[in-house]
Amino acid sequence: MAIGVKEIKITDTISILLLPLIYALVLGLALYLAKPIKFIGRKQSKVAEGAMVLFIGVLITKLAISSGQAIASIFQVGPALLLQQIGNLGTLIALPIALFFGFRREVIGMTSSICREPNLGVIIDKYGFKSPETRGVLAVFVIGSILGTPFISFLSSISASLIPMHPYAYAMASGVGSASMNAAALAPLMHMFPSMATDLEAFAGCSNLLSFCFGIYMCIFVSLPLAERMYKWLSPHIGHDKEETIDDEYAIEGVKHDKYASKEELSSGKIKRWATFLLIFSFTVAVGNYIGYHTSLLDSFIGMIIISLITILGMSLERIIPWNIQSIIYISLIGIIVAIPGMPTADFIVRYVSQIDLTTICTAFLAYVGIAIGNDWEEFKKIGWRGIIITLIVISGTYLCSAGIAHLTLVATGMV
Repeated sequence: MAIGVKEIKITDTISILLLPLIYALVLGLALYLAKPIKFIGRKQSKVAEGAMVLFIGVLITKLAISSGQAIASIFQVGPALLLQQIGNLGTLIALPIALFFGFRREVIGMTSSICREPNLGVIIDKYGFKSPETRGVLAVFVIGSILGTPFISFLSSISASLIPMHPYAYAMASGVGSASMNAAALAPLMHMFPSMATDLEAFAGCSNLLSFCFGIYMCIFVSLPLAERMYKWLSPHIGHDKEETIDDEYAIEGVKHDKYASKEELSSGKIKRWATFLLIFSFTVAVGNYIGYHTSLLDSFIGMIIISLITILGMSLERIIPWNIQSIIYISLIGIIVAIPGMPTADFIVRYVSQIDLTTICTAFLAYVGIAIGNDWEEFKKIGWRGIIITLIVISGTYLCSAGIAHLTLVATGMV
């Protein structure tokens, strides 16, 4: 957080943004892999693995509270902004290609979404950290974090020049749920259509808000089940079924040893472990937020405690209520409800939680991811150049499909 965001200019409209969350992931992995470092090893990597599942709840809570806070704005947006969200399913175009390249269950994590932080949380929560699905989503996340921003900027400028769709449609398509990619995709459009700059900013901002708030639910309820079905249908016919049994055993082993956030029966000991980890994590995020954004340390810490309590409540409900519902659903519902304007809790919760920037939570979270990746670095390296191609197809699929749907809706409704 002290290093901050660094921008590397390539051209006037294309630049590479280096974010604190990337530094944290790389430093976490480097500390594990560095041979002279003795205090971060397999044991610490295992602890990071288990703790991550808990910290995912923190990330989801922050997103849910933002959704509840902006519920009125979300209902006010037009049909084009809503319908273009279906274009996020364009990532699934990459699934058969990934199978052709020889990936197996990794394709579910790689192609069910654009693989940003919330989607990363969904995959880890559903499949476990040591699963091929998580290796897939992590690969696209890392590659997308490094190459995604400059690539989508280039894609935006080329598409707007070559494909005759309205600039508003491209502005809406830039809202992929990533602030850096949103800005990178919007910059060329504003340069190409300066007279529309204000409107383009408004459409891009609303679209990104929708993706930011509800993209995770599209992943949980639509794209992830579709990716599972497509894999089941296509995998016998494309590629080879090598090592699938090994991967499945590997995933089961990873979940079995997770004592920090496993789905065993709720106990006072488990709640104490959750509370201890979340207290430490809350302090870390509060300090990072103070360093990066100069917010009140006390206000940030109070906000994190609120988020932590909702996380514990959601994870407890998963174990108390006898239905097969993931904790992230309970956490999301609670977070949205308590932050809706007019609710007795809304003003207090929003006042403190709004002090915490999502980037700070993601930075702390990805430090744990970096340490946890260390145990599986050899497996992770197998993704290689094929992962880069799949990542670029995933980004292109969601951007162009969203733009196409937005353009057709704008024409159909007479807005353009």
